[in-house]
Amino acid sequence: MPLVLATQSPGEPEVFASLQGEGPSAGIPVAFLRLSRCNLACTWCDTAYTWHFEGDNRPHRSGETFERKVNQVTLEVAEVAGRILALGQKRLVITGGEPLLQAGALAELLELLPDHEVEIETNGTVAAPVRLDIRVDQYNVSPKLAHSGNEAELALIPERLDGYATDPRAFFKFVIAEPSDVEEVLALHRRYRFRPGHVYLMPEGTDSATLREREEWLAPLCLEHGFRMSDRLHIHLYGDTRGT
Repeated sequence: MPLVLATQSPGEPEVFASLQGEGPSAGIPVAFLRLSRCNLACTWCDTAYTWHFEGDNRPHRSGETFERKVNQVTLEVAEVAGRILALGQKRLVITGGEPLLQAGALAELLELLPDHEVEIETNGTVAAPVRLDIRVDQYNVSPKLAHSGNEAELALIPERLDGYATDPRAFFKFVIAEPSDVEEVLALHRRYRFRPGHVYLMPEGTDSATLREREEWLAPLCLEHGFRMSDRLHIHLYGDTRGT
């Protein structure tokens, strides 16, 4: 079964080694696999090239759409596994887009990589089937708040959030653009009773100056409410670029 990947450059799949930039594993050397396609449409998404293709009228703040042919590549699972193994990393982060849209092929992939520790980054709207779930060590769940532009009935599905909230492998990362966004996180925290230490607040931004500015007011809010704060290490190191 093939996988549909995002590209670093036309025809070159986005499979690369880097340091994890966000969440509980920040700073750890990993292999990254970025898949294409998403079931949501965040107006501030920094990987819109994985879903905002020509003809997609869902809004994005850049107004830019991308040619599918040069921003997607389809590879057989065995080839993807070979590329990951060649990177020589022990931990694999699977991101997107929304990677769980390709759960069947991902399960086949991870069966070829039995020695890897695996993180999946997900928007929390899709559940992994058992064949895939048993091979996942960590879920980085990023539910989308109102400022993302997604309707709550699409982005915040109670059955899915209940499942992730009770899974000790799941960590929650909320993108925060304004201080008022934290009120939504508090409401979700009261509803789903996320595990202590499993909630991260991360400033929205794709440049160091914006991240630092927002962290100045986000840090006190994390202290006040007992949440952890996530920086975006890769932005400081490499800027808003693909393959990093």
